[in-house]
Amino acid sequence: MSTGEIFQSWLQERNIVDVEAFVPDMAGSARGKIIPADKFGSGQIKMPEAIFAQTISGDFVDDKNNVEDRDMLLVPDAATLRVVPWAIDPAASVFLDCYLRDGSPVTKSPRAVLRNVLTKYEERGWVPVVAPEVEFYLLSPHPDPNMEAQPPAGRLGRKDGARQPYSIDTMNDFDPFIVDVYKYCEAQEIRVDTLSQEMGPAQLEINFQHGDALELADEVFLFKRTVREAAIAHEMHATFLAKPMGEEAGSALHVHQSIVDKDDNNIFSKKNGEPSDLFYGFLGGLQTYLPDALLIFAPYVNSYRRFLSPWSSPVNLAWAVDNRTVGLRVPDSSPENRRIENRLAGSDVNPYLVIATTLACGFLGMTEGLKPTAPTEGSAYSDEFSLHRNIYAALQALRGSAAMRGILGDSFVDLYCAVKDDEYREFQEIVTPYEREILLPNV
Repeated sequence: MSTGEIFQSWLQERNIVDVEAFVPDMAGSARGKIIPADKFGSGQIKMPEAIFAQTISGDFVDDKNNVEDRDMLLVPDAATLRVVPWAIDPAASVFLDCYLRDGSPVTKSPRAVLRNVLTKYEERGWVPVVAPEVEFYLLSPHPDPNMEAQPPAGRLGRKDGARQPYSIDTMNDFDPFIVDVYKYCEAQEIRVDTLSQEMGPAQLEINFQHGDALELADEVFLFKRTVREAAIAHEMHATFLAKPMGEEAGSALHVHQSIVDKDDNNIFSKKNGEPSDLFYGFLGGLQTYLPDALLIFAPYVNSYRRFLSPWSSPVNLAWAVDNRTVGLRVPDSSPENRRIENRLAGSDVNPYLVIATTLACGFLGMTEGLKPTAPTEGSAYSDEFSLHRNIYAALQALRGSAAMRGILGDSFVDLYCAVKDDEYREFQEIVTPYEREILLPNV
């Protein structure tokens, strides 16, 4: 049976009418085409390579490696076929892999960046295991961008203005939305686990079951689309912005990570149960190279606001066991489950790039035999702030990092930095309410 016949069999069995075929772009948004199901798999799919040169506002930046503005050849990944549970007419979605005319992969594609890092692990006989945790806010619809974001009304019409971490009653206010999220996730085989109320009003966190790094990146990508669609169905807005409300907690995307060998043994633990040299090497790699890569974990001007007022947000790359104030937390666990939780990223990130980069930094630490600092005692919030304080500093660090260029690729780093340069320039051109209210009449 040909690939096209396999697709048609799957689609016909489920009476699918349309197929959403897409590529995750630099922001982690879906770029693609909607194709009638009866035509899917019967011909080539093409799309401009320039989709990776788009800013968050839809502008294009110069890509010195694609001055021709050429097309990519897009190949559907059959393993990613899923139904779209909120579609009015039966629909499916599928991820597309990107290739040049000579058959080589488009290396600046975020999905390809992650695959390339995983290949480095495969060459060593190692397999990363990851488990993301994603936070987001539910908001009342607010079409005026000059208005402050507000939480939505609960069951009794009252807006939740109080902070109620882990409150069951607060989550029950949004039970119809939560039921739909779980239903949509089950239909798409998105392996979500527990849901909890977080620090902010109407701020929720979902935990994913641990598994393959590429599959989990796909699932986080789909989960973000799912939450937005479920929120719209309940007349709310869902946002993954790192800091949507100035006085409230930021939203994070934490990544738990461990590495197993070909026999499924956790290489972070020795046979006697003690932490291994590779465990300390991974930690040392994160501490050494994450400053170079912060732009991937904090990709927008808004991202850096999350670090300024720490509500479970890191201010440095200290590490400790069972300590949520550090940037690199080691959960208290059995030796076979020993893992490292990277708490640096905001929820506004591209999941492919964040998972690729945290694994890349850890890989460099293990292969270079790096050592971490001593574990922190007490609260790390009182320790020195050691992260870049703004996006411009993070841009300069990534652009000049030989280590990140070596493991993520020059073409990706150049284009990613060009996109962020343009987004920063666009932001700098905006005169803010603070400038009009405070500076304009007083300077």
